[in-house]
Amino acid sequence: MSLDFETLATQIKAWALELGFAAAGICDVDLSAYRDDLETFLAKGFHGEMDYLERNAAMRTDPNYLLPEVMRIISVRMNYLPPYSQSVKQLKNPSKAYISRYAIGGDYHKLMRKRLAKLAHKINAEVSGYGYRAISDSAPLMEKPIAEKAGLGWIGKNTLLLNKEAGSWFFLGELLTTLPLPIDQVQQEDGCKNCQACLKICPTAALIDAKQIDARRCISYLTIEHKTAIPVEFRRLIGNRIYGCDDCQLICPWNRYAPAGTEPHFFARQDFEHPELITLFNWDETTFLQKTEGSALRRLGYTRWLRNIATALGNAPYDPLIVSALQQRLSYPDTMVQEHIHWALKQQDEDRQHPKRVDEKLKKINEKLNVNY
Repeated sequence: MSLDFETLATQIKAWALELGFAAAGICDVDLSAYRDDLETFLAKGFHGEMDYLERNAAMRTDPNYLLPEVMRIISVRMNYLPPYSQSVKQLKNPSKAYISRYAIGGDYHKLMRKRLAKLAHKINAEVSGYGYRAISDSAPLMEKPIAEKAGLGWIGKNTLLLNKEAGSWFFLGELLTTLPLPIDQVQQEDGCKNCQACLKICPTAALIDAKQIDARRCISYLTIEHKTAIPVEFRRLIGNRIYGCDDCQLICPWNRYAPAGTEPHFFARQDFEHPELITLFNWDETTFLQKTEGSALRRLGYTRWLRNIATALGNAPYDPLIVSALQQRLSYPDTMVQEHIHWALKQQDEDRQHPKRVDEKLKKINEKLNVNY
């Protein structure tokens, strides 16, 4: 009796929904159409210090490196926007720390892979003898192109995957399989059209053109991936963003329709829901490690944590309490942290002398970000 792969594919998508994924699609493993864009990105040095992107470039466009004889990729997405997150309100309050919405709850990597492993187990119980590998930003694989091929959305001008029903507030995951499943032929139409909102809102002009990003200018890169001192020309533009940046998502018209996530693991932790900059800066390393256990924030390490918050404190309006907190950290045994603290103290002093000092670009950005999240 031959297998009915059409029926199986339909069942797989139903199982994915049962496991908490918002959607699932299936595509082939040919990613050659995306190779030129990746090579251009790397050749221009847009990846900055992310050397792993260059080291694993060949693997990213050939899933056979990750699972020999792979035939199909099951792409899934899971919504993560926390209910009542008040993102814009948080971003506009310079005494608060803004943390990218994906990171204010628990880390997604293990949860997504576990759910995908459960999906593989369900498939294997139905039809055994095939290979699988679960991935969620955990192996060199071009996740957004895969999701686009699988019909889960389109790659927008901000380089993120967009979906007409869900915007971009979701995580992606993949289940590689040697099953010869039918692929999804219908892909979402590019809905960006003439919209330029994300290109105009980016504080550091990291989006140099539609679907082109210079990561070296991106606040998410500068606050997360960048391991050395943040270039001076970007420090004021970072504002109160201490981990990542969501501006291009907050301004995106498609995110007006994005549903809140239903997975409690991604809901905001109490310490990161409305955090005060001074409170976070005063954590010692032990407290930092305790508070960030099981969180994406842990990957920063304590030194870059202090670097980022010192930058944000320098951007906050003058406050004697901020000056005191910064001065108490001047003896921290790291030259990078000390550099950022001295910079922040200088900014505070300038603001004390000229209280109306404000970065006009950030002011305009905040005026445009008037959506309700």
